[in-house]
Amino acid sequence: MNATRFHGLDLITAPGRVMTPRPSTEALVDRALELVGDRAIQVADVGTGSGAIAVALAARAPQAHVWATDSSAEAVWLARLNAARLGVGDRLHILRGNLLEPVPGPLELVLANLPYLAESEADDPDVLGEPPEAVLASGDGLGPYLRLLEQCETRLGENGVLVIQFRRRILEARQDELRSLRRRLAA
Repeated sequence: MNATRFHGLDLITAPGRVMTPRPSTEALVDRALELVGDRAIQVADVGTGSGAIAVALAARAPQAHVWATDSSAEAVWLARLNAARLGVGDRLHILRGNLLEPVPGPLELVLANLPYLAESEADDPDVLGEPPEAVLASGDGLGPYLRLLEQCETRLGENGVLVIQFRRRILEARQDELRSLRRRLAA
């Protein structure tokens, strides 16, 4: 176990077992905070890993109702540890499951930084030492994002927004712009 600083918070990390949060992902939190403002909205962080995004959001927007999911039991354990250490465990629901499946109800904001590299890019120096399941996706690497977009079509509320980090870029789409985002990812 190690420690890292993310969005001004000290998080526990597990290098090689759960992806270590990157400074570039702080921009995703910043955009989420702009969208949340001071509203009490339903937010989901999909593929939470160490919980960095969800914990930072819960710490900075205490009125938001935050859910976080990950398919890895170790990631869920680590995210819960970070949430408890930083005093947001009572406002942050961390569940094991695939994408949005374990999260109840409609959502107003969905955040994600999912595996995106094709398996053929496994030797990318930026991700060496990271757990393959946290950075590699089969085929062209778009599968996890395309499945999330499909789920968002029914899970995002009418004015809901999806904000993702994809290859270091922050991309977003309102509920009625999801198909356009799908085309941008595939381009």
